[in-house]
Amino acid sequence: MSEEIAVDSMEYDVVIVGGGPSGLSTAIKLKQLAAENNSDLSVCLIEKGSEIGAHILSGNCFEPTALNELIPDWKEKNAPLNTPAKKDIVKFFLTEKLSLGIPFASFFAPNFNNHGNYVMSLANFCRWLATQAENLGVEIFPGFTAAEVIYENDTVKGILTGEMGVTKEGEKKPSYQPPMELRAKYTIFAEGCRGHLGKKLISKYALDANSDPQHYGIGFKEVWDIPKEVHSEGTVMHSFGWPSKSNAGSYCYHGENNQVYLGIVVPLDYSNPHISPFEEFQQWKHHKDIKKLLQNGTRVAYGARALTKGGYHSRPKMTFPGGILVGCDAGLMVFTKIKGTHTAMKSGMLAAESAFEAISQNRIGEDLIDFEERLKSSWIESDLYKSRNMTALLHKYGTLIGGLIMGIEQFLFRGKLPFTWRHKTPDYACMKKANECEKINYPKPDGVISFDKLSSVFLSNTNHEEDQPCHLTLKDSSIPISVNLPEYDEPAQRYCPAGVYEVVEKDGENKFQINAQNCVHCKTCDIKDPSQNIVWVTPEGMGGPNYPNM
Repeated sequence: MSEEIAVDSMEYDVVIVGGGPSGLSTAIKLKQLAAENNSDLSVCLIEKGSEIGAHILSGNCFEPTALNELIPDWKEKNAPLNTPAKKDIVKFFLTEKLSLGIPFASFFAPNFNNHGNYVMSLANFCRWLATQAENLGVEIFPGFTAAEVIYENDTVKGILTGEMGVTKEGEKKPSYQPPMELRAKYTIFAEGCRGHLGKKLISKYALDANSDPQHYGIGFKEVWDIPKEVHSEGTVMHSFGWPSKSNAGSYCYHGENNQVYLGIVVPLDYSNPHISPFEEFQQWKHHKDIKKLLQNGTRVAYGARALTKGGYHSRPKMTFPGGILVGCDAGLMVFTKIKGTHTAMKSGMLAAESAFEAISQNRIGEDLIDFEERLKSSWIESDLYKSRNMTALLHKYGTLIGGLIMGIEQFLFRGKLPFTWRHKTPDYACMKKANECEKINYPKPDGVISFDKLSSVFLSNTNHEEDQPCHLTLKDSSIPISVNLPEYDEPAQRYCPAGVYEVVEKDGENKFQINAQNCVHCKTCDIKDPSQNIVWVTPEGMGGPNYPNM
Protein backbone atom coordinates (compact mmCIF):
# COMPACT_ATOMS: atom_id res chain seq x y z
CA MET A 1 0.00 0.00 0.00
CA SER A 2 1.11 3.53 -0.61
CA GLU A 3 0.86 4.42 3.12
CA GLU A 4 -0.47 3.07 6.37
CA ILE A 5 -4.24 3.37 6.31
CA ALA A 6 -7.15 1.90 8.20
CA VAL A 7 -8.95 -0.86 6.35
CA ASP A 8 -12.41 -2.30 6.76
CA SER A 9 -12.82 -5.98 7.39
CA MET A 10 -15.49 -8.52 6.43
CA GLU A 11 -15.75 -12.00 7.88
CA TYR A 12 -16.78 -15.15 5.99
CA ASP A 13 -16.60 -18.85 6.55
CA VAL A 14 -14.79 -19.32 3.23
CA VAL A 15 -13.18 -16.82 0.87
CA ILE A 16 -12.37 -17.97 -2.66
CA VAL A 17 -9.88 -16.14 -4.87
CA GLY A 18 -10.65 -16.51 -8.55
CA GLY A 19 -13.82 -16.91 -10.61
CA GLY A 20 -12.72 -19.69 -12.92
CA PRO A 21 -14.06 -23.27 -12.99
CA SER A 22 -12.19 -24.39 -9.85
CA GLY A 23 -13.21 -21.42 -7.71
CA LEU A 24 -16.84 -21.49 -8.83
CA SER A 25 -17.06 -25.25 -8.33
CA THR A 26 -15.67 -24.81 -4.82
CA ALA A 27 -18.32 -22.22 -4.06
CA ILE A 28 -21.19 -24.28 -5.45
CA LYS A 29 -20.14 -27.44 -3.63
CA LEU A 30 -19.79 -25.58 -0.32
CA LYS A 31 -23.33 -24.25 -0.60
CA GLN A 32 -24.66 -27.65 -1.65
CA LEU A 33 -23.07 -29.27 1.39
CA ALA A 34 -24.45 -26.56 3.66
CA ALA A 35 -27.97 -27.09 2.30
CA GLU A 36 -27.69 -30.88 2.66
CA ASN A 37 -26.65 -30.46 6.30
CA ASN A 38 -29.11 -27.68 7.14
CA SER A 39 -26.27 -25.36 8.07
CA ASP A 40 -25.58 -21.74 7.28
CA LEU A 41 -22.27 -21.14 5.53
CA SER A 42 -21.09 -17.76 4.23
CA VAL A 43 -19.04 -17.93 1.04
CA CYS A 44 -17.41 -15.01 -0.76
CA LEU A 45 -15.70 -15.22 -4.16
CA ILE A 46 -13.64 -12.40 -5.68
CA GLU A 47 -12.54 -12.08 -9.29
CA LYS A 48 -10.04 -9.56 -10.66
CA GLY A 49 -11.74 -9.34 -14.07
CA SER A 50 -14.48 -6.82 -14.78
CA GLU A 51 -16.95 -9.72 -14.78
CA ILE A 52 -16.90 -13.46 -14.38
CA GLY A 53 -15.41 -14.86 -17.59
CA ALA A 54 -13.57 -11.67 -18.57
CA HIS A 55 -10.15 -13.27 -18.04
CA ILE A 56 -11.11 -16.83 -18.98
CA LEU A 57 -9.43 -18.32 -22.04
CA SER A 58 -9.45 -21.92 -23.16
CA GLY A 59 -9.71 -24.03 -26.28
CA ASN A 60 -12.10 -25.68 -25.03
CA CYS A 61 -13.12 -29.25 -25.69
CA PHE A 62 -14.78 -29.92 -22.37
CA GLU A 63 -14.91 -33.22 -20.54
CA PRO A 64 -18.09 -33.11 -18.38
CA THR A 65 -17.04 -35.70 -15.77
CA ALA A 66 -16.89 -33.23 -12.87
CA LEU A 67 -19.94 -31.28 -14.04
CA ASN A 68 -21.99 -34.49 -14.04
CA GLU A 69 -21.06 -34.91 -10.38
CA LEU A 70 -21.52 -31.28 -9.36
CA ILE A 71 -24.73 -30.39 -11.22
CA PRO A 72 -26.26 -33.60 -12.63
CA ASP A 73 -29.20 -31.72 -14.15
CA TRP A 74 -27.02 -29.23 -16.01
CA LYS A 75 -28.87 -29.82 -19.26
CA GLU A 76 -32.18 -28.85 -17.67
CA LYS A 77 -30.46 -25.77 -16.24
CA ASN A 78 -29.33 -24.74 -19.71
CA ALA A 79 -25.59 -25.02 -19.33
CA PRO A 80 -23.99 -23.58 -22.50
CA LEU A 81 -22.80 -26.94 -23.79
CA ASN A 82 -24.50 -27.04 -27.18
CA THR A 83 -21.93 -28.69 -29.43
CA PRO A 84 -21.09 -32.35 -28.81
CA ALA A 85 -17.76 -33.47 -30.23
CA LYS A 86 -18.60 -35.61 -33.26
CA LYS A 87 -15.35 -36.26 -35.09
CA ASP A 88 -11.68 -36.45 -34.05
CA ILE A 89 -8.90 -35.61 -36.50
CA VAL A 90 -5.17 -35.76 -35.73
CA LYS A 91 -2.65 -34.50 -38.29
CA PHE A 92 1.07 -34.09 -38.63
CA PHE A 93 1.90 -30.98 -40.65
CA LEU A 94 4.98 -31.87 -42.75
CA THR A 95 5.21 -28.59 -44.68
CA GLU A 96 3.00 -25.58 -45.37
CA LYS A 97 1.34 -27.54 -48.18
CA LEU A 98 1.51 -31.10 -46.90
CA SER A 99 -0.09 -32.88 -43.98
CA LEU A 100 -0.36 -36.47 -42.87
CA GLY A 101 -3.58 -37.61 -41.27
CA ILE A 102 -3.04 -40.16 -38.51
CA PRO A 103 -5.58 -42.96 -39.03
CA PHE A 104 -7.55 -44.26 -36.06
CA ALA A 105 -5.77 -41.76 -33.82
CA SER A 106 -8.53 -41.75 -31.24
CA PHE A 107 -8.15 -45.54 -30.98
CA PHE A 108 -4.37 -45.70 -30.82
CA ALA A 109 -4.15 -42.52 -28.70
CA PRO A 110 -7.24 -42.68 -26.46
CA ASN A 111 -6.60 -39.18 -25.12
CA PHE A 112 -7.56 -37.86 -28.55
CA ASN A 113 -10.95 -39.57 -28.29
CA ASN A 114 -13.40 -36.79 -27.48
CA HIS A 115 -16.60 -38.82 -27.65
CA GLY A 116 -18.90 -37.46 -24.95
CA ASN A 117 -17.10 -34.11 -24.75
CA TYR A 118 -18.30 -30.67 -25.85
CA VAL A 119 -16.82 -27.80 -27.85
CA MET A 120 -17.70 -24.72 -25.83
CA SER A 121 -16.71 -21.27 -24.59
CA LEU A 122 -15.20 -21.69 -21.13
CA ALA A 123 -15.81 -18.00 -20.43
CA ASN A 124 -19.54 -18.43 -21.02
CA PHE A 125 -19.55 -21.66 -19.05
CA CYS A 126 -18.02 -19.83 -16.08
CA ARG A 127 -20.67 -17.13 -16.39
CA TRP A 128 -23.29 -19.88 -16.17
CA LEU A 129 -21.53 -21.46 -13.16
CA ALA A 130 -21.53 -18.05 -11.47
CA THR A 131 -25.29 -17.82 -11.89
CA GLN A 132 -25.66 -21.25 -10.27
CA ALA A 133 -23.43 -20.15 -7.40
CA GLU A 134 -25.32 -16.89 -6.84
CA ASN A 135 -28.63 -18.78 -6.85
CA LEU A 136 -27.25 -20.80 -3.94
CA GLY A 137 -26.30 -17.66 -1.99
CA VAL A 138 -22.61 -17.21 -2.89
CA GLU A 139 -21.48 -13.57 -2.77
CA ILE A 140 -19.50 -12.83 -5.93
CA PHE A 141 -17.47 -9.65 -6.29
CA PRO A 142 -15.90 -9.08 -9.73
CA GLY A 143 -13.40 -6.28 -10.24
CA PHE A 144 -11.56 -6.94 -6.98
CA THR A 145 -8.01 -8.20 -6.83
CA ALA A 146 -6.46 -10.27 -4.09
CA ALA A 147 -3.27 -8.29 -3.47
CA GLU A 148 -1.89 -9.90 -0.31
CA VAL A 149 -2.45 -12.87 1.98
CA ILE A 150 -3.37 -12.16 5.60
CA TYR A 151 -1.29 -14.25 8.02
CA GLU A 152 -1.59 -14.68 11.75
CA ASN A 153 0.81 -17.00 13.53
CA ASP A 154 1.86 -18.45 10.17
CA THR A 155 -1.77 -19.32 9.36
CA VAL A 156 -3.71 -17.90 6.41
CA LYS A 157 -6.63 -15.83 7.66
CA GLY A 158 -7.90 -14.39 4.37
CA ILE A 159 -6.77 -11.84 1.81
CA LEU A 160 -6.35 -8.11 1.40
CA THR A 161 -7.88 -6.62 -1.72
CA GLY A 162 -5.89 -4.21 -3.84
CA GLU A 163 -6.08 -0.43 -3.63
CA MET A 164 -7.84 1.40 -6.44
CA GLY A 165 -7.30 4.95 -7.59
CA VAL A 166 -3.55 5.27 -7.00
CA THR A 167 -1.26 7.14 -9.42
CA LYS A 168 2.00 5.86 -10.87
CA GLU A 169 3.78 7.87 -8.18
CA GLY A 170 1.72 6.26 -5.41
CA GLU A 171 -0.53 9.24 -4.74
CA LYS A 172 -4.26 8.92 -4.08
CA LYS A 173 -6.63 10.09 -6.78
CA PRO A 174 -10.08 11.55 -6.03
CA SER A 175 -11.42 8.12 -7.05
CA TYR A 176 -9.31 6.36 -4.41
CA GLN A 177 -10.73 3.22 -2.83
CA PRO A 178 -8.85 1.66 0.08
CA PRO A 179 -8.16 -2.05 0.36
CA MET A 180 -10.39 -4.31 2.38
CA GLU A 181 -9.70 -7.33 4.52
CA LEU A 182 -11.70 -10.40 3.58
CA ARG A 183 -11.17 -12.75 6.48
CA ALA A 184 -12.14 -16.39 6.51
CA LYS A 185 -11.89 -19.61 8.44
CA TYR A 186 -10.46 -21.09 5.23
CA THR A 187 -9.26 -19.41 2.04
CA ILE A 188 -9.26 -21.26 -1.28
CA PHE A 189 -6.87 -20.00 -3.95
CA ALA A 190 -8.18 -20.61 -7.47
CA GLU A 191 -6.27 -17.97 -9.42
CA GLY A 192 -5.36 -20.12 -12.41
CA CYS A 193 -1.92 -20.70 -13.86
CA ARG A 194 0.95 -18.93 -12.08
CA GLY A 195 -1.36 -17.32 -9.56
CA HIS A 196 0.09 -14.19 -7.98
CA LEU A 197 -0.68 -15.31 -4.42
CA GLY A 198 -0.36 -19.00 -5.20
CA LYS A 199 3.26 -18.41 -6.20
CA LYS A 200 3.91 -16.66 -2.86
CA LEU A 201 2.20 -19.41 -0.87
CA ILE A 202 4.21 -22.13 -2.61
CA SER A 203 7.39 -20.26 -1.68
CA LYS A 204 6.41 -19.40 1.91
CA TYR A 205 5.36 -22.92 2.85
CA ALA A 206 7.88 -24.70 0.56
CA LEU A 207 4.97 -26.56 -1.01
CA ASP A 208 7.14 -27.60 -3.97
CA ALA A 209 9.98 -29.01 -1.86
CA ASN A 210 9.29 -32.56 -3.07
CA SER A 211 8.17 -31.67 -6.59
CA ASP A 212 9.82 -31.21 -9.96
CA PRO A 213 9.77 -27.63 -11.27
CA GLN A 214 6.42 -26.63 -12.70
CA HIS A 215 6.39 -26.46 -16.51
CA TYR A 216 4.26 -24.21 -18.66
CA GLY A 217 3.05 -23.49 -22.14
CA ILE A 218 1.76 -20.31 -23.73
CA GLY A 219 -1.62 -20.99 -25.27
CA PHE A 220 -3.11 -18.83 -28.02
CA LYS A 221 -6.68 -18.72 -29.18
CA GLU A 222 -8.60 -16.99 -31.94
CA VAL A 223 -12.28 -17.22 -32.74
CA TRP A 224 -13.29 -16.95 -36.39
CA ASP A 225 -16.60 -16.71 -38.18
CA ILE A 226 -16.22 -18.92 -41.23
CA PRO A 227 -18.43 -19.72 -44.26
CA LYS A 228 -21.09 -22.34 -43.64
CA GLU A 229 -19.80 -24.56 -46.45
CA VAL A 230 -16.44 -25.17 -44.72
CA HIS A 231 -17.82 -25.41 -41.19
CA SER A 232 -18.20 -28.84 -39.61
CA GLU A 233 -19.88 -28.48 -36.24
CA GLY A 234 -18.43 -30.78 -33.60
CA THR A 235 -15.21 -31.60 -35.48
CA VAL A 236 -12.16 -31.59 -33.20
CA MET A 237 -8.76 -31.40 -34.88
CA HIS A 238 -5.34 -31.54 -33.25
CA SER A 239 -2.09 -31.10 -35.14
CA PHE A 240 1.65 -30.90 -34.62
CA GLY A 241 4.70 -30.37 -36.79
CA TRP A 242 5.15 -27.43 -39.18
CA PRO A 243 6.06 -24.62 -38.55
CA SER A 244 6.93 -25.31 -34.96
CA LYS A 245 10.46 -24.77 -33.75
CA SER A 246 9.34 -25.32 -30.17
CA ASN A 247 7.43 -28.65 -30.00
CA ALA A 248 4.16 -26.70 -30.25
CA GLY A 249 0.85 -28.47 -30.63
CA SER A 250 -2.18 -26.92 -32.26
CA TYR A 251 -5.94 -27.27 -32.38
CA CYS A 252 -8.99 -26.28 -34.39
CA TYR A 253 -12.43 -26.89 -32.87
CA HIS A 254 -15.62 -26.34 -34.83
CA GLY A 255 -18.16 -24.80 -32.48
CA GLU A 256 -21.70 -23.60 -33.01
CA ASN A 257 -22.90 -20.72 -35.18
CA ASN A 258 -20.33 -21.34 -37.93
CA GLN A 259 -17.42 -20.50 -35.63
CA VAL A 260 -14.07 -22.18 -35.16
CA TYR A 261 -11.82 -21.94 -32.12
CA LEU A 262 -8.18 -22.35 -33.07
CA GLY A 263 -4.76 -21.87 -31.61
CA ILE A 264 -1.47 -23.38 -30.56
CA VAL A 265 0.26 -24.24 -27.30
CA VAL A 266 3.99 -23.48 -27.26
CA PRO A 267 5.88 -25.23 -24.42
CA LEU A 268 7.91 -22.63 -22.54
CA ASP A 269 10.90 -24.91 -22.11
CA TYR A 270 12.14 -23.97 -25.60
CA SER A 271 15.83 -23.13 -25.89
CA ASN A 272 16.14 -20.68 -28.79
CA PRO A 273 15.58 -17.10 -27.54
CA HIS A 274 14.74 -15.98 -31.09
CA ILE A 275 11.49 -17.98 -31.05
CA SER A 276 8.31 -15.90 -31.12
CA PRO A 277 5.33 -18.03 -30.02
CA PHE A 278 2.91 -15.42 -31.40
CA GLU A 279 4.49 -15.53 -34.83
CA GLU A 280 4.55 -19.32 -34.80
CA PHE A 281 0.80 -19.18 -34.30
CA GLN A 282 0.28 -16.65 -37.08
CA GLN A 283 2.44 -18.68 -39.46
CA TRP A 284 0.60 -21.92 -38.58
CA LYS A 285 -2.67 -20.44 -39.83
CA HIS A 286 -1.18 -20.38 -43.34
CA HIS A 287 -1.06 -24.16 -43.53
CA LYS A 288 -3.36 -25.23 -46.34
CA ASP A 289 -5.64 -27.22 -44.01
CA ILE A 290 -6.24 -24.18 -41.82
CA LYS A 291 -6.11 -21.46 -44.48
CA LYS A 292 -8.95 -23.04 -46.46
CA LEU A 293 -11.19 -22.56 -43.41
CA LEU A 294 -10.17 -18.96 -42.72
CA GLN A 295 -9.59 -17.36 -46.12
CA ASN A 296 -13.18 -16.12 -46.47
CA GLY A 297 -13.80 -15.78 -42.75
CA THR A 298 -13.53 -13.02 -40.15
CA ARG A 299 -11.39 -13.02 -37.02
CA VAL A 300 -13.56 -11.92 -34.08
CA ALA A 301 -11.49 -12.61 -30.95
CA TYR A 302 -7.89 -13.12 -29.83
CA GLY A 303 -6.26 -14.01 -26.53
CA ALA A 304 -3.31 -15.72 -24.89
CA ARG A 305 -2.71 -17.37 -21.53
CA ALA A 306 -0.02 -19.46 -19.92
CA LEU A 307 -1.06 -22.94 -18.82
CA THR A 308 0.50 -25.49 -16.53
CA LYS A 309 1.70 -28.72 -18.11
CA GLY A 310 4.15 -30.19 -15.61
CA GLY A 311 1.45 -32.50 -14.32
CA TYR A 312 1.95 -35.36 -11.91
CA HIS A 313 5.58 -34.77 -10.89
CA SER A 314 5.30 -30.97 -10.74
CA ARG A 315 2.24 -30.81 -8.52
CA PRO A 316 3.05 -29.08 -5.22
CA LYS A 317 1.58 -29.89 -1.87
CA MET A 318 -1.78 -28.13 -2.13
CA THR A 319 -2.64 -27.48 1.52
CA PHE A 320 -1.22 -25.23 4.24
CA PRO A 321 -2.60 -23.80 7.50
CA GLY A 322 -5.85 -22.07 6.66
CA GLY A 323 -6.00 -22.67 2.92
CA ILE A 324 -5.88 -24.83 -0.20
CA LEU A 325 -4.60 -24.35 -3.75
CA VAL A 326 -6.97 -25.70 -6.41
CA GLY A 327 -7.06 -26.00 -10.19
CA CYS A 328 -4.22 -24.51 -12.19
CA ASP A 329 -2.93 -22.65 -9.11
CA ALA A 330 -1.62 -26.14 -8.32
CA GLY A 331 -1.01 -27.27 -11.92
CA LEU A 332 -3.70 -29.91 -12.44
CA MET A 333 -3.95 -29.83 -16.22
CA VAL A 334 -3.80 -33.26 -17.90
CA PHE A 335 -1.35 -32.53 -20.70
CA THR A 336 -1.98 -35.66 -22.76
CA LYS A 337 -5.62 -34.64 -23.03
CA ILE A 338 -4.86 -30.91 -23.26
CA LYS A 339 -7.63 -30.55 -20.69
CA GLY A 340 -7.73 -29.09 -17.21
CA THR A 341 -11.25 -27.79 -16.66
CA HIS A 342 -12.60 -31.10 -15.37
CA THR A 343 -9.70 -31.60 -12.94
CA ALA A 344 -9.93 -27.96 -11.82
CA MET A 345 -13.62 -28.38 -11.04
CA LYS A 346 -13.10 -31.65 -9.21
CA SER A 347 -10.27 -30.22 -7.10
CA GLY A 348 -12.56 -27.37 -6.07
CA MET A 349 -15.28 -29.84 -5.12
CA LEU A 350 -12.85 -31.85 -2.99
CA ALA A 351 -11.54 -28.68 -1.35
CA ALA A 352 -15.12 -27.75 -0.48
CA GLU A 353 -15.64 -31.14 1.17
CA SER A 354 -12.51 -30.76 3.30
CA ALA A 355 -13.23 -27.16 4.28
CA PHE A 356 -16.88 -27.84 5.06
CA GLU A 357 -16.05 -30.82 7.24
CA ALA A 358 -13.45 -28.83 9.17
CA ILE A 359 -15.75 -25.84 9.72
CA SER A 360 -18.59 -28.14 10.80
CA GLN A 361 -16.29 -29.62 13.42
CA ASN A 362 -15.06 -26.17 14.48
CA ARG A 363 -11.54 -26.96 13.28
CA ILE A 364 -10.34 -23.55 12.12
CA GLY A 365 -7.10 -22.67 10.35
CA GLU A 366 -5.79 -26.23 10.12
CA ASP A 367 -3.64 -27.73 7.39
CA LEU A 368 -6.37 -29.80 5.73
CA ILE A 369 -4.16 -32.72 4.76
CA ASP A 370 -7.24 -34.88 4.27
CA PHE A 371 -7.75 -32.95 1.02
CA GLU A 372 -4.62 -34.55 -0.41
CA GLU A 373 -6.01 -37.98 0.44
CA ARG A 374 -9.34 -37.12 -1.17
CA LEU A 375 -7.50 -36.03 -4.30
CA LYS A 376 -5.28 -39.12 -4.44
CA SER A 377 -8.30 -41.40 -4.20
CA SER A 378 -10.16 -39.52 -6.95
CA TRP A 379 -9.95 -39.87 -10.71
CA ILE A 380 -7.74 -36.73 -10.80
CA GLU A 381 -4.83 -38.84 -9.57
CA SER A 382 -5.21 -41.50 -12.26
CA ASP A 383 -5.65 -38.88 -15.00
CA LEU A 384 -2.48 -37.07 -13.97
CA TYR A 385 -0.51 -40.30 -13.51
CA LYS A 386 -1.28 -41.51 -17.02
CA SER A 387 0.02 -38.22 -18.37
CA ARG A 388 3.13 -38.06 -16.18
CA ASN A 389 5.73 -38.66 -18.93
CA MET A 390 4.54 -36.35 -21.69
CA THR A 391 6.28 -33.10 -20.76
CA ALA A 392 9.63 -34.82 -20.23
CA LEU A 393 9.37 -36.92 -23.42
CA LEU A 394 8.57 -33.94 -25.64
CA HIS A 395 11.39 -31.91 -24.11
CA LYS A 396 13.93 -34.72 -24.35
CA TYR A 397 13.07 -36.23 -27.74
CA GLY A 398 10.99 -33.63 -29.59
CA THR A 399 7.47 -33.78 -30.97
CA LEU A 400 7.90 -36.67 -33.39
CA ILE A 401 9.96 -39.17 -31.38
CA GLY A 402 8.61 -38.08 -27.99
CA GLY A 403 5.07 -38.17 -29.34
CA LEU A 404 5.63 -41.66 -30.75
CA ILE A 405 6.88 -42.99 -27.41
CA MET A 406 3.94 -41.31 -25.72
CA GLY A 407 1.53 -42.88 -28.21
CA ILE A 408 2.95 -46.33 -27.49
CA GLU A 409 2.65 -45.75 -23.76
CA GLN A 410 -0.96 -44.58 -24.03
CA PHE A 411 -2.11 -47.31 -26.45
CA LEU A 412 -0.25 -50.38 -25.25
CA PHE A 413 0.15 -49.55 -21.58
CA ARG A 414 -2.77 -47.12 -21.07
CA GLY A 415 -0.45 -44.68 -19.36
CA LYS A 416 1.08 -47.23 -17.00
CA LEU A 417 4.44 -47.88 -18.67
CA PRO A 418 6.88 -49.09 -15.99
CA PHE A 419 9.28 -46.23 -16.78
CA THR A 420 9.18 -42.63 -15.70
CA TRP A 421 10.90 -39.69 -17.36
CA ARG A 422 11.48 -36.49 -15.39
CA HIS A 423 12.04 -32.89 -16.46
CA LYS A 424 13.93 -31.17 -13.65
CA THR A 425 15.09 -28.01 -15.43
CA PRO A 426 12.87 -24.92 -14.97
CA ASP A 427 11.53 -23.48 -18.20
CA TYR A 428 13.50 -20.24 -17.94
CA ALA A 429 16.77 -22.16 -17.48
CA CYS A 430 16.27 -24.06 -20.74
CA MET A 431 17.00 -20.93 -22.76
CA LYS A 432 20.37 -20.80 -24.51
CA LYS A 433 22.43 -17.73 -25.36
CA ALA A 434 21.38 -15.88 -28.48
CA ASN A 435 24.73 -16.39 -30.21
CA GLU A 436 24.35 -20.16 -29.81
CA CYS A 437 21.05 -20.26 -31.70
CA GLU A 438 19.84 -19.69 -35.22
CA LYS A 439 17.96 -16.46 -35.84
CA ILE A 440 14.44 -16.91 -37.16
CA ASN A 441 12.90 -14.78 -39.89
CA TYR A 442 9.16 -15.10 -39.56
CA PRO A 443 6.99 -14.03 -42.50
CA LYS A 444 5.22 -10.70 -42.19
CA PRO A 445 1.45 -10.90 -41.51
CA ASP A 446 -0.80 -10.48 -44.51
CA GLY A 447 -3.68 -8.84 -42.63
CA VAL A 448 -6.06 -11.51 -43.90
CA ILE A 449 -4.99 -14.79 -42.27
CA SER A 450 -2.16 -13.53 -40.09
CA PHE A 451 -1.94 -10.33 -38.06
CA ASP A 452 0.38 -8.26 -35.89
CA LYS A 453 0.36 -8.17 -32.09
CA LEU A 454 -1.25 -4.79 -31.60
CA SER A 455 -4.26 -5.45 -33.86
CA SER A 456 -4.64 -8.78 -32.06
CA VAL A 457 -4.55 -7.20 -28.61
CA PHE A 458 -7.24 -4.79 -29.78
CA LEU A 459 -9.58 -7.77 -30.21
CA SER A 460 -8.94 -8.86 -26.63
CA ASN A 461 -10.60 -5.65 -25.36
CA THR A 462 -7.64 -5.16 -23.03
CA ASN A 463 -7.61 -2.00 -20.96
CA HIS A 464 -5.88 -0.72 -17.84
CA GLU A 465 -6.25 2.57 -16.09
CA GLU A 466 -3.29 4.46 -17.54
CA ASP A 467 -2.21 6.30 -14.40
CA GLN A 468 -1.60 3.44 -11.96
CA PRO A 469 1.49 1.68 -10.61
CA CYS A 470 2.99 -0.67 -13.19
CA HIS A 471 2.04 -4.27 -12.39
CA LEU A 472 5.00 -5.63 -14.38
CA THR A 473 7.76 -5.09 -11.86
CA LEU A 474 11.51 -5.53 -12.25
CA LYS A 475 13.73 -6.76 -9.43
CA ASP A 476 16.60 -4.88 -11.10
CA SER A 477 15.76 -2.33 -13.80
CA SER A 478 19.24 -2.60 -15.35
CA ILE A 479 19.07 -6.32 -16.18
CA PRO A 480 16.99 -6.14 -19.41
CA ILE A 481 19.64 -4.01 -21.12
CA SER A 482 22.81 -5.04 -19.29
CA VAL A 483 22.18 -8.82 -19.23
CA ASN A 484 19.19 -9.99 -21.24
CA LEU A 485 19.88 -7.91 -24.34
CA PRO A 486 23.53 -8.90 -24.95
CA GLU A 487 23.11 -12.51 -23.83
CA TYR A 488 19.60 -13.41 -25.03
CA ASP A 489 18.67 -10.56 -27.42
CA GLU A 490 16.07 -9.65 -24.76
CA PRO A 491 13.52 -12.41 -25.47
CA ALA A 492 10.67 -10.53 -23.73
CA GLN A 493 10.28 -8.73 -27.06
CA ARG A 494 9.21 -12.04 -28.58
CA TYR A 495 7.73 -14.31 -25.92
CA CYS A 496 5.17 -11.71 -24.83
CA PRO A 497 1.99 -12.23 -26.92
CA ALA A 498 0.82 -8.63 -26.50
CA GLY A 499 3.76 -6.40 -27.43
CA VAL A 500 4.23 -5.26 -23.85
CA TYR A 501 8.04 -5.28 -23.89
CA GLU A 502 10.21 -3.34 -26.33
CA VAL A 503 13.82 -2.32 -26.61
CA VAL A 504 13.85 1.24 -27.97
CA GLU A 505 16.66 3.66 -28.69
CA LYS A 506 16.53 6.96 -26.83
CA ASP A 507 19.28 9.57 -26.79
CA GLY A 508 21.62 7.08 -28.44
CA GLU A 509 21.04 4.41 -25.77
CA ASN A 510 18.92 1.28 -25.60
CA LYS A 511 16.01 1.50 -23.16
CA PHE A 512 13.67 -1.22 -21.94
CA GLN A 513 10.09 -0.06 -22.42
CA ILE A 514 7.10 -1.67 -20.71
CA ASN A 515 3.71 -1.02 -22.34
CA ALA A 516 1.74 -2.33 -19.37
CA GLN A 517 -1.60 -1.24 -20.81
CA ASN A 518 -1.31 -3.98 -23.44
CA CYS A 519 -0.91 -6.78 -20.87
CA VAL A 520 -3.38 -9.66 -21.30
CA HIS A 521 -2.34 -11.22 -17.95
CA CYS A 522 -0.87 -14.32 -19.57
CA LYS A 523 2.03 -14.47 -17.01
CA THR A 524 4.55 -15.65 -19.62
CA CYS A 525 7.05 -12.97 -18.62
CA ASP A 526 6.95 -14.09 -14.99
CA ILE A 527 7.73 -17.63 -16.17
CA LYS A 528 10.16 -17.33 -19.10
CA ASP A 529 12.40 -14.36 -18.28
CA PRO A 530 15.86 -16.00 -18.30
CA SER A 531 17.05 -13.79 -15.42
CA GLN A 532 13.82 -14.26 -13.43
CA ASN A 533 13.77 -10.51 -13.12
CA ILE A 534 10.14 -9.81 -14.05
CA VAL A 535 7.53 -10.25 -11.34
CA TRP A 536 3.87 -10.02 -12.32
CA VAL A 537 1.70 -8.51 -9.59
CA THR A 538 -1.99 -7.67 -9.66
CA PRO A 539 -2.98 -4.41 -11.31
CA GLU A 540 -6.13 -2.55 -10.31
CA GLY A 541 -9.27 -4.64 -10.40
CA MET A 542 -11.22 -4.65 -13.68
CA GLY A 543 -8.03 -4.16 -15.70
CA GLY A 544 -6.80 -6.55 -18.37
CA PRO A 545 -8.66 -8.36 -21.14
CA ASN A 546 -12.41 -8.58 -21.45
CA TYR A 547 -12.92 -11.76 -23.38
CA PRO A 548 -16.32 -12.38 -24.95
CA ASN A 549 -17.06 -16.02 -25.69
CA MET A 550 -13.49 -17.30 -25.23
